[in-house]
Amino acid sequence: MRALALGLVLAAGFAVAAPEASKRPVARAGTDARNVVRDAAVAPVVPTVASAVPSAAILPESATSLRPTLRPKAIVEKAMARRAERRRGQVCGDPDLQGDVVGFVPGRINGCGISEAVRIRSVSGVTLSQSALMDCTTAKALKSWTERGAKPALRGTGGGLASYRVAAHYACRTRNNQPGARISEHGKGRAIDISGFQLKDGTTLTVLNDWNSRHRRALRSMHKAACGPFGTVLGPNSDRFHRDHFHFDTARYRGGTYCR
Repeated sequence: MRALALGLVLAAGFAVAAPEASKRPVARAGTDARNVVRDAAVAPVVPTVASAVPSAAILPESATSLRPTLRPKAIVEKAMARRAERRRGQVCGDPDLQGDVVGFVPGRINGCGISEAVRIRSVSGVTLSQSALMDCTTAKALKSWTERGAKPALRGTGGGLASYRVAAHYACRTRNNQPGARISEHGKGRAIDISGFQLKDGTTLTVLNDWNSRHRRALRSMHKAACGPFGTVLGPNSDRFHRDHFHFDTARYRGGTYCR
């Protein structure tokens, strides 16, 4: 009996101490309790991070990542063949310089000749009207000027630049072919003369005819852009020997680039 009475007392104590199952929220001071209850009833349920991320099983088919389709074998083989061809034709360690390695070129006059010559056919996709013999330093300067000077200057003209008209490259001679003059940079494989530009639509611009034509801005821009990649830049305003072409060479001077 005593044990039974003790059990009844403990049970009654737990029943009294147990909290209510739910309590109505108490309104803050200065608010209407009815509004608090109403807002709580219509407040949206904020999903947890786990519930906000949809399961992969319920994602729509369009939202899933598809494996990219492989390119046709013929296209891949063609691209690889073109890349291999560029590598075979490259000189100076640059696929943008296409040509042939020539090696040592002796000179018939003391001071002429090229120790490691290359014969350039195209530069950054721009072909040369005749293959030009030069050293790699000059070939790389020609590439730099082509990409930063010549191509941008003619980008909106005739579809862009397609070819250079080469007036002169390696030649063992004196400057301007004058007797008693110093050996020209042409005689050292460090120079190239360009007299015209073939555009992709077939139009030809020449230094002689277009230096003062409606295309003068493009030609003068190209002339100016060559100052830097080349050590010497001469054009129609320099002297009577260069009125019909641009002369570029990679000779370096203490005073910097010589441009006229």
